[in-house]
Amino acid sequence: MMKVFVAGGSGAVGARLVPMLVREGHLVVALCRRAESAAAIAAAGATPVVADALDSKALRAALIEARPDAVVHQLTALAAMPGNLKRFDQEFATTNRLRTQALDTMIDAAREAGARRFIAQSFCGWPQARTGSLVKTEADALAPHPAAPFTESMAAIRHLESVVPQARGMVGIVLRYGALYGPGTGFAADGHLAQLVRKRALPVVGRGTGIWSFTHVDDAAGAAVRALTHGDVGIYNIVDDDPAPVHVWLPALANALGAKPPLRIPAWVARFALGKGGVDWMLDGRGSSNSKARRILGWTPSVTSWREGFRHIDDDRLSRT
Repeated sequence: MMKVFVAGGSGAVGARLVPMLVREGHLVVALCRRAESAAAIAAAGATPVVADALDSKALRAALIEARPDAVVHQLTALAAMPGNLKRFDQEFATTNRLRTQALDTMIDAAREAGARRFIAQSFCGWPQARTGSLVKTEADALAPHPAAPFTESMAAIRHLESVVPQARGMVGIVLRYGALYGPGTGFAADGHLAQLVRKRALPVVGRGTGIWSFTHVDDAAGAAVRALTHGDVGIYNIVDDDPAPVHVWLPALANALGAKPPLRIPAWVARFALGKGGVDWMLDGRGSSNSKARRILGWTPSVTSWREGFRHIDDDRLSRT
């Protein structure tokens, strides 16, 4: 049994993670920003703490008071994103601060509180370099020169992926999730990305050859549980076994949502809506391999392919097992 501090206990991953940790027998203290989220955390058997993660003083005090054995950073601010890739850095501005300012505060406070492990969420979709292999491992470099609207977000990811593994006195683990789907995510039936699919506002660009990797939200949470007791310092891709091109997964998602097939538009037209970075991702994105997480963390996805997962996109069955 461990005492675990979850930052982001009411978010898409955190809301699934907290009950999993409780079922595993851990004592859980979960940070949330709104008082109304505290009731759900308490109902799951954890102790809620209400504080703004960007208030460094309040965040530090909450973590030191908890004195956890491990800290899990699942903080993002993505729930209300409309998905405008031309304004990517603007829409990710708060998330970028959570991956830099809040992260630095938590690492310092975790060390002072005596935590032995620090686990943080990252992403392995658009940051991948769009050269070489179509499916990347953790040893492959990130894109050296992202499109202009993505530069600040890339800098925040680079900061997180550099700082966490170098955290003194702790085992620092970065979990790179793929495109998250399932309850509470943008790809849930009521999520903002699903709404774009229903409106036919998320098109197949050109031949739709960009490769994406997906992660069911419960598998993302399950990997964090696993990383509490397994694995060494480093970065791990947490994705399913089925990286796939846009022209395959996007029509399948539309079908699962009961929507019309996505529009297909030329790349030059798509640039007006998605910008260069968005078009590049849709045409030339790279997937990710989960072989390192399988080998070292001993983690395997419960949903091995988005093909199955999309058919049950709002099913809570995983979290009940």
